[in-house]
Amino acid sequence: MSEAKAGSLYVVATPIGNLEDLSPRAAQVLGQVALVAAEDTRHSGRLMRHLGLSPAMISVHDHNEASRVETLRQRLVQGDDVALISDAGTPLISDPGYVVVRELRAAGFRVVPIPGPCALVTALCAAGLPTDHFSFHGFLPAKGAGRRARIEAWRNSPVTQVCYESPHRIRDTLADLAAVLGERRVVLGRELTKTFETFLDGSAAELLTLMESDPDQARGEFVVMVAGASGPAPDQRAVDDEALLRALLAEGVGVKQAAAVAARVLGGPKKQWYAQAQALKDAD
Repeated sequence: MSEAKAGSLYVVATPIGNLEDLSPRAAQVLGQVALVAAEDTRHSGRLMRHLGLSPAMISVHDHNEASRVETLRQRLVQGDDVALISDAGTPLISDPGYVVVRELRAAGFRVVPIPGPCALVTALCAAGLPTDHFSFHGFLPAKGAGRRARIEAWRNSPVTQVCYESPHRIRDTLADLAAVLGERRVVLGRELTKTFETFLDGSAAELLTLMESDPDQARGEFVVMVAGASGPAPDQRAVDDEALLRALLAEGVGVKQAAAVAARVLGGPKKQWYAQAQALKDAD
């Protein structure tokens, strides 16, 4: 392969609602590439028509991404530039594209990010929750037990927790947040950049009550943001936690016993400390 003649893969962020949020650079790239790899060609076709474009398109989604890599590689070898887009927002952020980017980068092709809209960042910048340290979880497990286990892991974390949720499961997620985290502050970003964009703020129980009284508030796609637990500053607490566990493990204390000591000294459920201690042991 001649690197000088090889095409580039452009990872292009597209609007999450308002089509005017597409950057001029993104529009220019979409108008110049030989092929657009889209999560759903029918959905993205509407954006192309809005831009007055009619590029060649190919679908790249969760169920066919691995099998599309070779097709895209061949186009790049031929010197064609390719744009990778998702249905909305930035590709790879809880959207397809990771396999394509990983494999094509490993093969030596140039991968160029074209930044733009992302629901995660859009919601955080207007929520009024700390953003200097946050944890993003994509979509939570669909089943209740898995979802509650994930939320349980947030109980003692001092950082803002963020996830995406669908209108079909938002009530169940709020119910689980209320059951596990109690009165912890929750901010919901709903229908971001669209006509009915709304930010809802309160405890999970309060937001659930609001949705029961006004079902319209449960419509649309959600970014769920949960305040961190109160306590020591994130960096200092993280160091103390890890230092204690490492010291115990270094002295030959078993994972189960180390978790019990940490729970007694620092508080919190043994299950969480056990998982953290096991992760440290496995990493060594």
